[in-house]
Amino acid sequence: MIYSLNNDSLMEDTIDNINLNNSKQFICVITFEQLESVAEKLNINEKIFYECLNGRSSKFESYEGFDYISLKIPMINDILKHSKKVCIFFTKNLLVFISDKYTIIDDIITKTKSGEIKCTSLNKMLYIFFDRLTSEDTYSIENIEQEITDLEDGLITSKKDDYLNKIIILRKKLLKLKRYYERFLNIAESIEENDNELIDKKTIKYFRMFTNRISRLYQSVNNLRDYVTQVREAYQAQMDINQNTLMKLFTVVTTIFLPLTLIVGWYGMNFNMPEYSLSYGYPVVIAICISIVILCVVWFKKNEWF
Repeated sequence: MIYSLNNDSLMEDTIDNINLNNSKQFICVITFEQLESVAEKLNINEKIFYECLNGRSSKFESYEGFDYISLKIPMINDILKHSKKVCIFFTKNLLVFISDKYTIIDDIITKTKSGEIKCTSLNKMLYIFFDRLTSEDTYSIENIEQEITDLEDGLITSKKDDYLNKIIILRKKLLKLKRYYERFLNIAESIEENDNELIDKKTIKYFRMFTNRISRLYQSVNNLRDYVTQVREAYQAQMDINQNTLMKLFTVVTTIFLPLTLIVGWYGMNFNMPEYSLSYGYPVVIAICISIVILCVVWFKKNEWF
């Protein structure tokens, strides 16, 4: 879709009316499939065309007369799903969003047309997009923090069902978010530099606030990564304690049966012992064995060995 921006009103237009040499401002929202048919009319050169279709990472590139931004945006509510790609081509009087039906862009356009969002310039529209893109991220990070807290509580209450797998999934989520915000922070800082002077000074102030927000989100993700590491170490320590407790139990059992094993070995020798001729010899040996077990158990209980 092609829209023309006049003051704060957004009107649908056509590709044929786009003339980049006049002062009229246009906003284009197209898909990657539509890009080939309109690239020449929008003055998108072959390099940018190739980057849009084949670029795999988030980046910002400033050329003479225009800026190009590529974003790989994770689904914030399901981070491990495939990220959506959005490319932005930005000149003095043209702002092009290239994506596959990204709902945030459609929502902004709809609200701008209805007057719910006031947008007086292309650079303000660019800021609104970035602002809406990250406005709910704080809540999603808080949800991840709650997941980690629940894991930590489960460690205390001995609810360790699939504990290690949950830690691995959380680490993957946070790693993906870390890379996303790290690249996004670089993009925000590059936009602030404003090499082509496509953004007015007033909007640059908004972008500074946006950069600070991304920086805080990035720091929050790093803090959560440290938190997950601490929980994993606590889990490993708990597993070591449990293993030591089990080994302690095995040691106690072995110690109890060691003198019994000695008695078995003693009477298993092929010698004619005097006890063999006594009628009460067998019950006496049984009583000695039971006494040894009872004494060992009492001794270990008294010393709190188990």
